[in-house]
Amino acid sequence: MYKRILDHLNTAILLFDRDLILTYINTKGEILLADSAHHLNGQSACDLFKSSDPALLINLKQSLTMAEPLADRALILSRMTQNVTVNFSATPLISGERVSELLVELQQVDNHLRISKEEQLLTQHNTARLLVRGLAHEIKNPLGGLRGAAQLLDLELHDPELKEYTQIIIAESDRLQGLMDKMLGPNKLPNKKALNIHEVLERVRHLVQAESSGSLIIKNDYDPSIPDIKADKDQLIQAILNIVKNAVQAMKGKGNIIVKTRIHRHMCIGRKRYKLAVKCDIIDNGPGIDADIMNQIFYPMITGRAEGSGLGLSIAQALINQHNGLIECNSEPGNTVFSIYLPMEVGNE
Repeated sequence: MYKRILDHLNTAILLFDRDLILTYINTKGEILLADSAHHLNGQSACDLFKSSDPALLINLKQSLTMAEPLADRALILSRMTQNVTVNFSATPLISGERVSELLVELQQVDNHLRISKEEQLLTQHNTARLLVRGLAHEIKNPLGGLRGAAQLLDLELHDPELKEYTQIIIAESDRLQGLMDKMLGPNKLPNKKALNIHEVLERVRHLVQAESSGSLIIKNDYDPSIPDIKADKDQLIQAILNIVKNAVQAMKGKGNIIVKTRIHRHMCIGRKRYKLAVKCDIIDNGPGIDADIMNQIFYPMITGRAEGSGLGLSIAQALINQHNGLIECNSEPGNTVFSIYLPMEVGNE
């Protein structure tokens, strides 16, 4: 009963004995330390926190020695894949007249910042899309009239040179019509069916590799244990293809791209919490994204390339949003990562 409650907390709970040997860790603790309870239990605090902020170990020993609760903020916890920032508290458990165990709580601070950033990103993206969709609708109406008038005029003209001008008007109207349709984004709901995410990623990888020269290398790093998800195959291919092509264009067709998949547990996307989510990373070693547009790259018509339309990433975000997912991006020169999060079930946990 108590284990079930502890496993559903959003705070990592660790229990150490008097020798600072870990005897219990809850599910959130496993996620935070990126390791299993089976492997972590029995390890000493010195081994667990040897690469982390020294204050973690100092506070543990001090709380044990003084038999008093201690708390600290914004400590760096080192784990297998990356460092995270945590708030720390230790509570000694007294048995008789001595401390028998030490209860430790670790709350990931940057996780809350990430959730807040996600909500802001989704809100801004939806607002921008509503604005652009409204603008596109307003443009499409007179554009249709313009094209119709050009067609009628073309029928009345007999001079081939004059007809050439009306044909230009019709062709340019069609081009603008296509652009407006792209700005309006996905116009149909996803047809979700069970599929293997790696089948989609491999399709994209082969498509891009076939179009590129030998100077571009696309590698995969898949977790084969990921089960099937329910999604629209065509829409996922389009979304991921847009991101990969964006990376290829940024690198001018030369460099390395890694397509990576992993499972994330107890994932929050927007205001919903999911037990399991698939994370797909598209990693490239290109020049990185200009800091001036970094916070706007998912907005329609925002691009860092003179020849770009600025719609590829916006459409990708909209398609993934329709699957209750989200795309995030972190970039620095030589390492740009687009992370696609797709929940494996609908609804709150």
